[in-house]
Amino acid sequence: MKTILITGAGSGLGAELAKQWATKGHHVVLIGRTKQKLESIDKEIKDNKGICSIYECDITNPKELKKLKQAMDRDNLQIHMLVNNAGSGTFGALEDITISDIHKVIDTNVKGTIFATQTFLPTLKSMEGRIMNIISTAGLKGKNHETVYVASKYAIRGFTESLWKELEGTGVSATAVYMGGMNTPFWANSDHINDVSRLKSPFEKALQIIEEDEGQNEIFIDR
Repeated sequence: MKTILITGAGSGLGAELAKQWATKGHHVVLIGRTKQKLESIDKEIKDNKGICSIYECDITNPKELKKLKQAMDRDNLQIHMLVNNAGSGTFGALEDITISDIHKVIDTNVKGTIFATQTFLPTLKSMEGRIMNIISTAGLKGKNHETVYVASKYAIRGFTESLWKELEGTGVSATAVYMGGMNTPFWANSDHINDVSRLKSPFEKALQIIEEDEGQNEIFIDR
C-alpha cells in the first residue's frame, strides 16, 4: 500500500484518481480548498472500504502548505507519491482576460505546483517516492485563446523536465501527464468548447492515466 497525496481532489480528475487508487488498496490523501467537497469524496471512498484522509489547504499559500505538512506529520502520514492536479483556466482573447484571472491561473497552476512539490520533496526523498504533474496538452503546443493557460502549462512542463535533472540519484522520479480536455465544470463559465459532451469524463481519464502509468517520465492521453 502506498500513500498518495492529490491536490485539487474535491472534484473532477483529482477525485476520480483518488477513487481508483483507493480501490487498488492505496491510502489516498485528498487536498482541496472546500471541506464539503472533500468530505463527500472521503465518504464515497470509505463506503467502498477504501482508506482516505482529507485536509483543507490552499496550495497557492506556502504558509498553509507548511501547516498541512505539520498536520500530516502529527498524523504520521508520510507520502510515497504527490499528484499535482489542482488547476485553473481562463480563456479568450488576451486583451479581454482580467488581471485577477491571470493571477489565479499562474498562482494555482504554476506557483501551487511548485510550492506543493517544494513542501513535500524532503518526504519524497526519504521514501524514494514520486511526483506526478497533471499538465494537459496545453503544455505541448500553443492554442488559440488559451495564452495564459498554455503559458502556465508550459511552465510546469519545464519544471517537470528540470526535476528529472535535479532528482537524478535521489530515488525520486517525476512524471508529466499530457491529456486532452475533460467534460467537467472547468468549462462552465466559458464558451471556448462548443460541445463539452464530446469530451471524456474524469472517470474515463483517470482510468486511462492509471492504466498507462508504468513509472515513466511522460504519459500521453488522447492527444
